[in-house]
Amino acid sequence: MSSPKGASKPSPIHRAGFVSFVGRPNVGKSTLTNALVGEKVAITSSKPQTTRRAIRGIVHAADGQLIIVDTPGIHRPRTLLGQRLNDVVTATLGDVDVIGMCFPANERIGPGDRFINESLNDFPRAKKVAIVTKIDATSRPAVAQQLLAVSELRDWEAIVPVSATSRIQLDVLLKELVALLPESPSLYPDEQRTDETLEARISELIREAALEGVSDELPHSLAVTIDDMVERDDKDLVEIYANLWVERDSQKGIVIGHGGERLQDVGARARAQIEPLVGKQVFLSLRVKVAREWQRDPKQLGRLGF
Repeated sequence: MSSPKGASKPSPIHRAGFVSFVGRPNVGKSTLTNALVGEKVAITSSKPQTTRRAIRGIVHAADGQLIIVDTPGIHRPRTLLGQRLNDVVTATLGDVDVIGMCFPANERIGPGDRFINESLNDFPRAKKVAIVTKIDATSRPAVAQQLLAVSELRDWEAIVPVSATSRIQLDVLLKELVALLPESPSLYPDEQRTDETLEARISELIREAALEGVSDELPHSLAVTIDDMVERDDKDLVEIYANLWVERDSQKGIVIGHGGERLQDVGARARAQIEPLVGKQVFLSLRVKVAREWQRDPKQLGRLGF
């Protein structure tokens, strides 16, 4: 039946809200965040507990706006830093509209997955979605088997298989997530992709570069602070002076490397990521400093931004 003349069509429903991805280390949470946002807002690493803050990435869709809060992973803490990271997770998950739990398609569900799945019961407000990641890394029968195993864990709102790196089914996931958000106008301007400050993003890119190829003990012991950022208009250059903080002298040696080679490599890799972000050439000065046992010291944690 045609609508009466002069009658306006009902405006389409617009939704906006917050989602957070959870899961064991290396299930692809930060990679998925970056793929959905369309640019790098969260650093990625094979090291566990790489993400340390609640980082917001903003996805703009035709019928909604999805704000992704990339949090540290849920884990059993061993230090004051670990406890503070858990506190960030708890505060974040208590506020989001949707929690997406990630399960890699190429790894069987284990005790860590079950622990996190049970932890989700502490956040009854959020709707729960299962995301089976890395489906391009295994066979179709293995993906089907994982989907079945995931479906038995709880009554999910949706179960979506994806590959963030190959961008398979990201549009399906986005549609499912937006549909679960509350009706709302956009919460951020259309051009904004993150609410992280430039300084915070640069610090994280430096930390990401420093995490590559180091021993397992170092990631938790590594923090980055920025002393100064100076724009040199006469040279179209940004000067950045940063500190890499470790807990012990032996770790300082690991970061610097033989004859300073490793630190030079860190600087080169960090600059390659920072220059597109600031749109200028970058002079990056890195100094490695020791703050003994900072993960356990409340004052030093505060000074380092935790």
